Amino acid sequence: MANRTTLTEGETAFVSAQRVARLATSDKEGNPHVIPVCYAFDGQRFYTPLDEKPKRVAESKLRRVRNIETRPEVALVIDYYDDDWSRLGYVLVQGQAELLQPTSPSHAQALILLRERYSQYRSMALEKYAVIAITPARVVSWGPALMS
Repeated sequence: MANRTTLTEGETAFVSAQRVARLATSDKEGNPHVIPVCYAFDGQRFYTPLDEKPKRVAESKLRRVRNIETRPEVALVIDYYDDDWSRLGYVLVQGQAELLQPTSPSHAQALILLRERYSQYRSMALEKYAVIAITPARVVSWGPALMS
């Protein structure tokens, strides 16, 4: 079966309803690094910003940034958990990540989507920071939560 690169209508609705995802990157030796991220989806790509939240190092030194520059293959997991296991679900997106610099034409559109989704971003100077764009190469989903 060929890899599916687009989300179904149900998966898109599920992704839109969730508020956080987990972004997995790896370094040149293949060591994984997973962090929670906020995201927006435009129907083709996922976007997650490098924002003003306090960080210990400069943007270019963030592990996820270094990893993407070395190995652009990433995974993004958007999931829903409930103690009622009949309501569980997830969408797993494996794809290629790129860093959209503030000068990129796609950067401004990504910020519009992120600010529509998260009011906290409306007061942040996201224009100064790169945005991670993920283009799906493979989409997999599971769970009854996707059917509701």
